[in-house]
Amino acid sequence: MSLISPMIVRIVQLTFKEEFVSEFLNNFEQSKKQIRHFEGCLHLTLLQDKENANTFFTISKWESQEHLESYRNSELFTRIWSKTKPLFASRPKAWSTSIVSGGIS
Repeated sequence: MSLISPMIVRIVQLTFKEEFVSEFLNNFEQSKKQIRHFEGCLHLTLLQDKENANTFFTISKWESQEHLESYRNSELFTRIWSKTKPLFASRPKAWSTSIVSGGIS
């Protein structure tokens, strides 16, 4: 019997005004544990662009599109977004892809 479980990987590019990079990093440190423990979140990491110190990428993995949408509609996301939005130098860019992994049991 084959088990198929679709997951979502989401990459978000975030570019901040230079004077707000430290504030963003502090905000991320304060909220990453809450995001990682949000139902359906399997992974969350933050990477800094080597060529632009003001640009970061969040990479998250979710059990399903429904879990990702639940997070994006949550009070937690609203609170984080309201702190982060004023810090941006440009509009965030996001990419999502579905990953299907199967197993035989």
